[in-house]
Amino acid sequence: MSSTILRNAPRLVQTLSKNNQSLRFGLKNRKISAIPTREILVNYPETRVTELSNGIRVATENSGLKTATIGVWIDAGSRYETPETNGVAHYLEHMAFKGTNKRSQTDLELEVENMGAHLNAYTSREQTVYYAKCLSKDAPHALEIISDILQNSKLGEAEIERERSVILREMQEVESNMQEVVFDHLHATAYQGTPLGMTILGPTENIKKINRQDLLNYIEGNYKGPRMVIAGAGGVDHDELVKLAEKYFANVKVTYDGVKIPELTNCRFTGSDFRIRDDDMPFVYGAFAVEGAGWDNPDNIPLMVANTILGSYDRAQGGGNSVTSRFAQHAAEENLCASYQSFNTCYKDTGLWGVYFVADRLKVNDFTMEMCKNFDLLATAVSESDVTRAKNMLKTNMLLQLDGTTPICEDIGRQMLCYGRRIPIAEMEERINSVTASDVKKVMQTYVYDQDPAVVAIGPVEALADYPTYRAWMAFWRF
Repeated sequence: MSSTILRNAPRLVQTLSKNNQSLRFGLKNRKISAIPTREILVNYPETRVTELSNGIRVATENSGLKTATIGVWIDAGSRYETPETNGVAHYLEHMAFKGTNKRSQTDLELEVENMGAHLNAYTSREQTVYYAKCLSKDAPHALEIISDILQNSKLGEAEIERERSVILREMQEVESNMQEVVFDHLHATAYQGTPLGMTILGPTENIKKINRQDLLNYIEGNYKGPRMVIAGAGGVDHDELVKLAEKYFANVKVTYDGVKIPELTNCRFTGSDFRIRDDDMPFVYGAFAVEGAGWDNPDNIPLMVANTILGSYDRAQGGGNSVTSRFAQHAAEENLCASYQSFNTCYKDTGLWGVYFVADRLKVNDFTMEMCKNFDLLATAVSESDVTRAKNMLKTNMLLQLDGTTPICEDIGRQMLCYGRRIPIAEMEERINSVTASDVKKVMQTYVYDQDPAVVAIGPVEALADYPTYRAWMAFWRF
C-alpha cells in the first residue's frame, strides 16, 4: 500500500447520431470514408452510471478483463481548506491505511497482500482518491475494504503522531524535486491569497499541530454523497457494484448537519513575478504561465492543441531537427535550455497554461524571448499542418494514457467529478478533430496575447529580464 502526492456548460460536438446516421472522421487534407456510429462504439465499452439515494454516483466500464480497478473519487482537496487547515486533506489520506474499527493496520496490510491487490491513494488540489487494483473476482472485497477505511478509520492519536514525521519527511523529499517546488511557487504567485495558491501538503507549522478533531471536521464537512463517485474499470459488473455500494456506503450522508457547507470560492489569477536567486545552482528552474480555461470550458481543447504544438524538449534525449516543434528545434539548435515542457493544468473554473523550463544561466533570457516569439506564431501564423500534427499527437497520447484498468478508472472518476459524465472516446476524438488553425489563433489571442503572466524562477536568475519587459513581450508581438 502506498500514498501519493473541470463558467458555462461545454459546447459539445454532436458525435452520437441516430442509428441511420454516421460519423465522419477526417482532416481537410485527407479524405477518410464515413464510419458508422455503431461500428465506432462497438470497440469501446459503455460507461454505465447509477446514482444512489444518498447522491453517490457509481460509474463503471466493463471490458471483461481478469483484473479490475475499483476506487472512490471525492470532490475534496486542498482547495477546500483554509490557511489554518491547509494540509488536512493530505494528512487524512495518509491516515486511511493506519487501521479501522474492524481491521488493525497489520490486518489490513495482510488482507490486501493475500488478495494480491494494490491499495493506493492520492490527494490533489481539487480531489482525493482511494483505489485498489485487483483480480476481477476480488473487486467486491476491494470495495468493502475501501468503504471501511473511508468510513471507519480509527484516527488514533498514536498513529497521527507517527504519521506526522512521515509527512514532514515527504515534504523534505518534495523540496528536493525542483519541478514540484517551481509549480508550488507558480500556484502561490498566480493564485496568491486564494485556496489554489496553497500547497497540497500544507506548511510545516500546520503539519506539526493538526489533530484528530481537524481530521474529523474535514470528513464531516467534505465527504458527502453528492461529492463522491465510485468508479470501476476492467472486469466489473455494474449491477453488482451498485448493490454493493448501496450496502457498504449506505451511511454516507447527504446533508451538512451542524457544519458549514464548503463553498468553491473564486480563485482570481494575478499576473506576478517570483524569484529566488541562488548562484550555486547549476541551472535556472522556472515556469511562465497565463490563466487558462477550466475543465468544462470549450476553449480547453484548442488550448490543449496549442500546448501540443509548443511541445517539449530534453537535451539529454537529443532530437534537434528531428523534433516536430519549431520551438524545440530552435531550443536544440541554439542550445537555449537543458529542457522545457509545455503544460495545460486545469481546475473547475480556471487553469494554468504555459511552459516549465530548465535553462543555463546565460541562455535563460534568450530562451524566454524565443518562447514569447512562439506564442506570437501560435496567435498569428500557426498553420493547418501544425494543427493537424498536434491533433494527431494529442489523440495518440490520449489513447496511450488509457492503456490499463487503472488509468481508465481514474479517467472515469475524474470526468464524473469535473464534467458530471464520462465523455466517450469518440466524442473527445471528434472535439479534437474539429479544432482548426483559426481556433488556435483565437484562444491564443484571448488567453495569451496582452495578458499578465505569472513568472517563477529559482537559481542563478541574474540574466532574466525584469517583469515589465516580459509584460511588454506579451503585447508587442507584431514586430
